[in-house]
Amino acid sequence: MNDSTSPGALPEEFAQRLQQIIPCERFADCWKSFTRPMATSFRINSLRGRTEDVAAELTRAGFDLLPLAWNADAFSVPDDQRRALTESAACTEGRIYIQNPSSMIPPFALDPQPGEEVLDLAAAPGGKTLHMAALMKNRGRIGAVEVVRNRFFRLRSTLERGNAQIVQTYMKDGTRVWRQCPERFDRVLLDAPCSGEGLFQIDQPQSFAYWGKKKRAEMVRKQRRLLYSAVRSLKPGGTLVYSTCTFAPEENEAVVQHALEQFGDALAVRDIELHLDAMQPGLSEWQGAAFCPPLRAARRIVPNGVMEGFFICKLYKRESTRDM
Repeated sequence: MNDSTSPGALPEEFAQRLQQIIPCERFADCWKSFTRPMATSFRINSLRGRTEDVAAELTRAGFDLLPLAWNADAFSVPDDQRRALTESAACTEGRIYIQNPSSMIPPFALDPQPGEEVLDLAAAPGGKTLHMAALMKNRGRIGAVEVVRNRFFRLRSTLERGNAQIVQTYMKDGTRVWRQCPERFDRVLLDAPCSGEGLFQIDQPQSFAYWGKKKRAEMVRKQRRLLYSAVRSLKPGGTLVYSTCTFAPEENEAVVQHALEQFGDALAVRDIELHLDAMQPGLSEWQGAAFCPPLRAARRIVPNGVMEGFFICKLYKRESTRDM
């Protein structure tokens, strides 16, 4: 590894693994993303105001808004305006939600419709839940589940501030939801707990302090159980999106492949109809083990200074799993 991509304080094993995952022509930019904060981006919350009105409000307040081409409600601001943005009335009153653009993709991929019943199986801190409520125009119902107490109350605060009126929150273990709600939901979002590799920062050692094989194995156990619950909670004909903010294939393609093997023909991978320069297809193999070809339709987000590292896979439930 040359000096421009030196691993610095990050584990050498992480750097070696990443070089096997990220295309070589994108590796240098990806690595630089760990050395500086991502651009400050946000989504205007349509449940609290119209995009044009809130954008005009922020512009009058002196913010230099840069629109995101693929999301009409999303913008970024220069780094030196981040603190002022977090302290703005638009932020504190819920008209905007500060969020990396990668985190905006799972709700888009899920595409929840007004009037539907949707499950968010690991919902805190609530940005994606709020986004789904906006896409649904506050019509229908969202069940938002979070098991960790302090994160649960952060979730409730986010939803209250954002005027997400159709959300009911539950502090419970998401792996058990399917037992109370078998095949109940039209759509399910599982933004799963993960090893968080897409959020690593060299100047924040706590962001990777527990990284390693043991952490990945712990996350995989949780992810498999949560994805099982997500599939069992989904109606036949329904859509499920599985996402993480990590690069690890063990937590991404391998977890989805495990579910595809569990449920057989009842589950299928679907294309994600969003094409960005930062996207690459799902991996076809990892460390000599091949993944099933449909997983190429999953999408990986390669960090580029604006987008964080992310994995998204869209699944369709062809038939009932009640007898499985």
